[in-house]
Amino acid sequence: MHSRGSGLAWREQDSTPFWAPRPSRLQRPVISIGNIALGGRGKTPLVALVARILMAHGERPAILSRGYRRRRPEEGVVVVSDGIAILADVDGSGDEPLMLAECLPGAPVLVSDIRTTAGALAERVFGATVHVLDDGFQHRALARDVDVVVVAPEDLAGRRLPFGRLREVPRALSRADAVIVDASSDDPRPLEVPRSADARLFRMRRVIGSPDVVGGASVILNRSLPVVAVAGIARPERFRVALEADGWRVGQVMTFRDHHRFTTADCASMVRAARDIGAQAIFTTAKDAVRLRPLGPLPVPLAVIPLDVVVEPPDGFRTWLLDRVRGARESSA
Repeated sequence: MHSRGSGLAWREQDSTPFWAPRPSRLQRPVISIGNIALGGRGKTPLVALVARILMAHGERPAILSRGYRRRRPEEGVVVVSDGIAILADVDGSGDEPLMLAECLPGAPVLVSDIRTTAGALAERVFGATVHVLDDGFQHRALARDVDVVVVAPEDLAGRRLPFGRLREVPRALSRADAVIVDASSDDPRPLEVPRSADARLFRMRRVIGSPDVVGGASVILNRSLPVVAVAGIARPERFRVALEADGWRVGQVMTFRDHHRFTTADCASMVRAARDIGAQAIFTTAKDAVRLRPLGPLPVPLAVIPLDVVVEPPDGFRTWLLDRVRGARESSA
């Protein structure tokens, strides 16, 4: 088993300096979900999947996030959700934490640059029994009990920033307890993934859910009629591919940068595009919807398409995850 909580030794694979402080530790187990590359690895839907597995087995997980690119950063902890109600807007929380809060009723979601403080609050005030650390692989200030890392095949031959898209070199995967390979490319070839002897290897595939029309309008959607696809996410072309693979007729695609702050002019362009091609609706992702909603309603139906993931084998991943949480509790008792 690789060592945890040291922070006193130089590790060439991830360039952790010897003067790095010892990580803080929370009372409840911490599961980190992260990656070694810039966005587009399915990390956030994996956070949602892990939280659902935990809740289905009687846990009360708290989601701890830094609220990347939130428009109105605040000192301290922002409670996006207490597990019952949404308590923050997209400007104060960031798009991904708000999306997680909306799709995970029952799970508190907290945003802070100091996630140890957020976790302590979640334990004391909201009764969290376990924490899910969103984008935590490089966040060394908080000790974790389980490190899950998502990689795409191209990451294994990639280059570090600023010459490539990698935050860390592939050797850093040897710190992970589980490596989940994004199998959306349908490439059956086995991968040589750097990992420790006891680390588990899983595969992940992406799935899309049924459209949910914003505002609850009674709109009957037909796969034979065109739609406009709007995506402001990492690797937005995947949204079009997923829609077409699910049988939808994508008449036009409008892409924006990840975390793009939509404007009224953007909305006007979407509506014009929909009317120009006679689109029955504008389709967008759940992450984009939380940034579009404050500008609505639109005069054209807006439908949200959930982007989810499945980790295979499902039973094996669930059993492994629950066993690791149980083991973390026993070791700290």
